[in-house]
Amino acid sequence: MKLPKLQKPDSYVGLYVVDFGDGSTGLTAGHTGVGFTAQEVAELFESERFGHCKAYKIHKAYPDGRLELKGVQKETFQLERGVFFLFADIDTARNDYKRLVKLGIETDMPCKATVHLARYSDDKFAVAIIYPAEYDDEISGWLLEHKFQSAGVAEGGISAVTRYYDAKPEILERHQLWGRSSIESRTGEELLASTKIAVQR
Repeated sequence: MKLPKLQKPDSYVGLYVVDFGDGSTGLTAGHTGVGFTAQEVAELFESERFGHCKAYKIHKAYPDGRLELKGVQKETFQLERGVFFLFADIDTARNDYKRLVKLGIETDMPCKATVHLARYSDDKFAVAIIYPAEYDDEISGWLLEHKFQSAGVAEGGISAVTRYYDAKPEILERHQLWGRSSIESRTGEELLASTKIAVQR
């Protein structure tokens, strides 16, 4: 996979490289595009024309233009991940719920996420933050950057979200947080037309 030369490689960290593959799209074989957002990659994967493509997340960039990439499965863009903090009493759980919501409102969230305060039973409560799976690294980094420490026992991942939905706990409170990305994602015809461009941004 041949990548184009980037002027400011470090500004592409967190964005995606899309390998458009075998030329069946009418593009030259091996054509790639650098600088797609997660939302744009998800939309490309949903389309018939680009469903076969491969995506790589840019994890690190070097001054000489080299990029450290990590392959991302197509299914990842259809899944949710979550972090769940478990408590034995409602007061402690509610306090952490309020702190997490406040943090999400006052800081730059990496993506949209939902925060729940939920009750499994009289002695089991949870504070959950659920978000698109492709933003797992960013959410982990956000929690660490802002030193969010919960009083509860933490668990997380895709399977944790499945267990949570299967258990159907009573949701006592919920709050929708919105990501404040500095990069606006393109959609529809504008996005599809951009696939012929090697450097997206």
